[in-house]
Amino acid sequence: MRLFAIRDYRQLFGAQVIALFGTGLTTVALGLLAYDLAGPRAGMVLGTALTIKMVMYVAIAPLAAAYVDRLPRRTLLVLLDVVRGAVVLALPLVTEVWHIYVLIGLLQGASAAFTPTFQAVIPEIVTDESDYTRALSASQVASTMESLLSPVLAAVALTFMSFGWLFLGTSAGFLISALFVLSTRIPGARPSTHTKAWDKAAAGIRTFLRTPRLRGIMALNLVVAAAGSMVVVNTVNYVRDELGGSQSDVAWMLAASGTGTLLAALVLPRVLDRMAARTVMMTGAGVLVGSTTAAVTLIAAGLTTWTGTAIIWTVVGIGMALIITPTGKVLRASVGRNAIPEVFAAQFSLSHLAWLFTYPVAGWLGTNAGFTLAWSLLAVLAGAGAIGALLLWPRHDERGATTTLAAPYRRAPGKDRSALAKAA
Repeated sequence: MRLFAIRDYRQLFGAQVIALFGTGLTTVALGLLAYDLAGPRAGMVLGTALTIKMVMYVAIAPLAAAYVDRLPRRTLLVLLDVVRGAVVLALPLVTEVWHIYVLIGLLQGASAAFTPTFQAVIPEIVTDESDYTRALSASQVASTMESLLSPVLAAVALTFMSFGWLFLGTSAGFLISALFVLSTRIPGARPSTHTKAWDKAAAGIRTFLRTPRLRGIMALNLVVAAAGSMVVVNTVNYVRDELGGSQSDVAWMLAASGTGTLLAALVLPRVLDRMAARTVMMTGAGVLVGSTTAAVTLIAAGLTTWTGTAIIWTVVGIGMALIITPTGKVLRASVGRNAIPEVFAAQFSLSHLAWLFTYPVAGWLGTNAGFTLAWSLLAVLAGAGAIGALLLWPRHDERGATTTLAAPYRRAPGKDRSALAKAA
């Protein structure tokens, strides 16, 4: 594959896979740690921890993008990997719930700075439009390590060891990721047109607010967050308390959602070569609205079966991939090259702002009022996001026509301009 012939991309992709592999182990282990400390209230603990994560992402990511062109990006990525590895080592030592909250704040603060920096590097290394499309899909496949391969390995590992050992695997993953980044030649950042840090941090958000297709993506973020929160936050208590499953069963159910994401991500590159991103993403929104509604029906009717739950979780994974995978392609097509870090950081913050709202619904409302009410509200939010996306992202903009950011297209060379116009 031509994409993986690019050495620096291959090294960065390896770093991403390994780091996400470690993150996946943390996701499983953190849920089980919460259940160990809080029992039936594990959903609330996990929801709070993930809410802290979202606060850090929303607050820090724009500032990271604002300063990324002033710092050596390779050094920054390595340092953040080392910090994350060290923090994760401390997680199995906690004895109180509040310890989790403090460590998660530190861990996710580092992740919030790492992700937009990493995302901004990729288009600097992969310059061909078709290769970049495949790089986006490859990154999506890699991200399923968190919800597919890591939970599968965790399920196997938990048959002969305690979940505390999973944190050790996570820490090792971050340190190996740092070594891969060290071996990569990352080009210097292109200077931004904004001189003040806050102006740069806010520039991407302003771009979203004035661009129809990006406003549509903001609405689609809510759809993804509503369906994803149901899976991420509630699987532990749902499997342990409603289905009577074990620690390994929790990991296998999380893997069901990752399976759906993986299957969709594998076929999407060819689909996106033939079909507009808007069509694919709106289809994903419909899938997520349908799957959350099915989950509400399942729990309200008392039909809590392993098979039914696994099917719904898998469909949720498919719907999330249909929305998430084309997003980077649309972002890149909407701005000039120098603005890519800013708009990616804005998407990072805005998408996590949606999760910041839906995580407490799944965790706190699910714990205190039950899954039926919590999932019903999440289904309503998913439906509202889907309708909002249809209204905010006009059909005539389906292939990139009529955008308020016409200037970057005019400045680009003819060949690149044509590619950018087709990308969205």
